[in-house]
Amino acid sequence: MRRCLIPVCLVSGILIPLAAAAQTSQSPPGASSPYTLRIPVDEISLTFHASDARGKPLAHLTRSDLALSDNGKPQNRIVMLHSFEDLPIRAGFLFDTSASMLAEVAFNGSIINAYASQLLRKGYDRAFVEQFDTDTFIRQDWTDSDTAIAAGAAAVGNRPGRYDPLTAIFDSLYTTCRAQWKADPDSPTGNFILLFSDGEDDASHAWLSEAVDMCQRTRTAIYAIVNGRGHQFSDGYRTLQDLTQQTGGRLFVNPHGDQILQDLRIMEAEQRNQYRLVYKPSDFKADSSFHRIRLRCSVQGAHLTTRSGYYAFPRP
Repeated sequence: MRRCLIPVCLVSGILIPLAAAAQTSQSPPGASSPYTLRIPVDEISLTFHASDARGKPLAHLTRSDLALSDNGKPQNRIVMLHSFEDLPIRAGFLFDTSASMLAEVAFNGSIINAYASQLLRKGYDRAFVEQFDTDTFIRQDWTDSDTAIAAGAAAVGNRPGRYDPLTAIFDSLYTTCRAQWKADPDSPTGNFILLFSDGEDDASHAWLSEAVDMCQRTRTAIYAIVNGRGHQFSDGYRTLQDLTQQTGGRLFVNPHGDQILQDLRIMEAEQRNQYRLVYKPSDFKADSSFHRIRLRCSVQGAHLTTRSGYYAFPRP
């Protein structure tokens, strides 16, 4: 797989207002032209979901309830912890339409229909439908209409004059997150991709780490549904495990019948009720290595769902 260098950065920024003395000479006398300077700092933003022993969202956690480690080192420099309840959903439904997945399109479309008709809230949530092989193609742009989403899912399939048996999962995830969640990235929403794929990538220019980093920067969790047997030992299955674990999502294997809606409800609860934690890691080095995060809660019966870590990419 040929590598294409994509500049990425995990660190967040600080907005610092500058004094009027720094205004340009073109400003008229007495006019105020404030502007901001963005300075990168070594801070990591971590989104997580907390539930109690019955699976219900757990609210009102404090910093003292949490224990965080980064590559095995305890982290005490938590600079922010904020909870969000009943967030609006911003979802992307991504269909792998390479040769190995075309037979699954109709069944996967029925899963989308179940989510849109039973869980998507009109006037509050929004979603889009996209298919990909070595390129991406929007079948339904952002909408709050379950009928429009169903129509988009029904349109997924072969494109006239185009047949590509190869798959570029990492490229597709990278470009989709960058394009679809670029507007107001700091708004509090539950962002996720529901990915239908066997995980076999044979055409991407981006690495898995670069796709994961872009998902993390847009706070977009990847949930994946995989069907079929004998996949647990395949490279594609391991790829889907890495994508979902490193972005804070889940991998659902062979869901059928009532299990489908149960899995969708799990995904729904995790995205609507979240915490956002920001911490400054000790001894941070921008060496592109993977840092494993472990987050624990002292509340009895609590269960936390979050991404498994992050890549310490250098600043662009």
